Amino acid sequence: MNEAENTIPLLIPCSSMSTESNKTGSWRFLKPLYDEKTSPCSTACPAGEDIARIEMLTAQGMFKEAWETIIRENPFPGVCGRICPHPCEQLCNRREFDEAIAIHTVERFLAETASRYDLKPTLPRLTAKKQKIAVVGAGPAGIATAYFLVQLGYSCDVFEAMPEPGGILRWGIPLYRLPLPTLRNEIAQIESQGVYIRTGQQIDKKFLQDARNHYNAVFIGCGHPRTVEIGIPGEGISAVENGLEFLKRIRRGESISPSGLSAVIGGGNTAIDVARSIVRLGGTALILYRRRRCDMPAFEEKVQMALEEGVELRELVAPVKITEEDGHCILTLQEMKISGEDSGGRAHVLPDERKTRELRVQHVFKATGAEPAGNWLNPAEKLGTSLALTNALLVYPDKGPALVFGGDLTNETKSVVHAVASGKQAAMALDVLFQDGIEAIVPKIQACLVGEGPSLSMEVYMGGDRRSRNSHIVNYEEINTDHFQFQPRITQPRLLREERLRSFEEIDLKISTNLAIREADRCFNCGICNQCDNCYMFCPDIAVIREKDRQDRRINYDYCKGCGLCVVECPRNAMTLKEEL
Repeated sequence: MNEAENTIPLLIPCSSMSTESNKTGSWRFLKPLYDEKTSPCSTACPAGEDIARIEMLTAQGMFKEAWETIIRENPFPGVCGRICPHPCEQLCNRREFDEAIAIHTVERFLAETASRYDLKPTLPRLTAKKQKIAVVGAGPAGIATAYFLVQLGYSCDVFEAMPEPGGILRWGIPLYRLPLPTLRNEIAQIESQGVYIRTGQQIDKKFLQDARNHYNAVFIGCGHPRTVEIGIPGEGISAVENGLEFLKRIRRGESISPSGLSAVIGGGNTAIDVARSIVRLGGTALILYRRRRCDMPAFEEKVQMALEEGVELRELVAPVKITEEDGHCILTLQEMKISGEDSGGRAHVLPDERKTRELRVQHVFKATGAEPAGNWLNPAEKLGTSLALTNALLVYPDKGPALVFGGDLTNETKSVVHAVASGKQAAMALDVLFQDGIEAIVPKIQACLVGEGPSLSMEVYMGGDRRSRNSHIVNYEEINTDHFQFQPRITQPRLLREERLRSFEEIDLKISTNLAIREADRCFNCGICNQCDNCYMFCPDIAVIREKDRQDRRINYDYCKGCGLCVVECPRNAMTLKEEL
């Protein structure tokens, strides 16, 4: 018998009729839903950026759309991509898998791409309103306030005392952290949206009295331009300089040569910037801090870079007296000891009995905190009905325009992204005040919280698609990590230490398009659909429908049996399985 005779024929049953009439969805008692949720990084971002979507669009090469997604919530992507402390990365779910996404690096890349190709944003704007608002101070808080108010349909005038806008970004941040072209480009982009900035306009109490004839509200965001006095003998001598003023002199282009050893008193970002600037100008810098290094309010990454550049740090010492002797400053330093810690782990310190020492230096720079330029800018000096918000204070006097204090005047954390958050909240509060009254401000703002807050979304406030997002915050255990591979975080390219010390050139270098896409592609895109089609491919009933004219997915419930396979295999928890009612 040959091989052909031993072969058993393969018969495949086929039906000439459709099984479409067998609607298996009637078996279902569980129902899968597309249910986009909130990523933890977005809740950690004070500006409430939709980070998961930004990374998704970047990974797909949709750079303009990703950039526009940022600037709907934050008008300073190029600035924040450089100097923001990026708290978003501390809550990135990817940290539990390998390493956090370099969110700030991708944000900077998108801003640079928009600048390189002169991209023009297409942003939604509400209908024009009759009210007009004055903004005092063209720092990040004031500019952000005007930017968001323009989106909401209001006319704004920004008044700035300095000859150029930017506030602390222009006059207090060294060029090695924030190049001037980056700041100017973003301010120009904001002005192109309809924000009008008047420079060289010194504002005083009389301005507020006159404003009632021209404006319906005034936002005050003058910041903290004045260094707090230490309160010790000798701090008024000529060799003792204000740290903020020193940085301003450098940014004005003055020729400064702080030769010899300089003592910098303080532990914040200003102290770090002063010390690093001294090193670049040829001097030697020693930071004196009354607590421990781990207690310093300065960003840890900046402290580490300062030490790498040769700045010295002396902990647990506090100056108690300054005297002059033969052209030098003699600092009497009181040694401190730890007497406990607060709830956040920051040390409480006390003088260590009579242990003192003397330090001889050529220059002394004070960087011990900042305060408003005058008492009239203090929100505590409020009159009339007031409403304290998370990042702003609204004062509604019996007569005259409404006042809103924001930025450093009200923020506990002094950073550019917190200033943007303050400006956004102030714009929302004024819009609600004018349209619905003061009683509606709190509930309407709370409806715009990102997740559990306190961050706010302007897109949600303006009725955008993001308002349908579930406030549930996706945690790491809800991510299906079987669909991801281990991949290291991008290494930020930087100037070498020797190159840094020779000039004020920017330290962090640009990254390529390929690196940006690769880094963004590492993102879990927690809680949002990125059209990976796992739901489509794993559905045994072919009940997932892909729309031809758009990227949306939907479920044909006539045939979905509610097995939940699509929900389980969704890598990023963008689906939910609920009991059928």
